[in-house]
Amino acid sequence: MTTLLLPLSEAAGEETSPLLPHTAEIIFGFVFLVLLAFAFAKYVVPRFEKAYADRTQAIEGGMNEAKQAQAEAKAALEKYNAQLAEARQEAAKIREDAREQGAQIIAEMRETAKVEADRIVTHARTQIDAERAQAVASLRSEVGHMATTLAGRIVGESLEDEARQRRTVERFLADLEASESARQAVGTDG
Repeated sequence: MTTLLLPLSEAAGEETSPLLPHTAEIIFGFVFLVLLAFAFAKYVVPRFEKAYADRTQAIEGGMNEAKQAQAEAKAALEKYNAQLAEARQEAAKIREDAREQGAQIIAEMRETAKVEADRIVTHARTQIDAERAQAVASLRSEVGHMATTLAGRIVGESLEDEARQRRTVERFLADLEASESARQAVGTDG
C-alpha cells in the first residue's frame, strides 16, 4: 500500500528533484486549470461583458443626454438672447415714444401758456384802458370844477353857465395837454 501513495518515479527507484512537481499533480493541475478556464469563460466572462456593455451603454446614454441637454440649453440661450434683444428694441422704442410725447406735451403747454398770457395781457390792457378813461373822466370833472371855481374867483364873475363852463374846461385841458406834450418832447430829445 505504501507503494500506491508514492509517486511512480520513486517506485521505480528514481530520485526526483524536490523542486519539480509530480506528473500526476501537473496533469491534475492542468485539468483543473482547463475546467476553471472553461467555467470562467462560460459563466464569469459573459457577466463581465454584459456589465461592461451596460456600463458603456449607460455612459454613452449619459453623454447623449448631456449633449441633448447642452443643445437644449444652447437653444434656450439663443431664444433668451433673441427675447432680450427684442425687449431692448421695444424699450428703446418706448423711450423714443415717451420723448416725442413729452416734447409734444411741452409744446402744447407752451402754446396754452402763451394763449393764456395773451388773454391775461389783453384783459389787463382792457382793464387799464377802462380805468384810465374813468380816471381821465374823473380828473376832467374835478379839474373842470376846480378850474371854473378858480376862474370865477379870478375873473370875478360867475361861470355857472354850463356851456361856458365846458368851453373853459376844454380850453384849460387842451392847454394843459399841450404843455405836457411839449415837456415830454423836450424830455425825450434831451
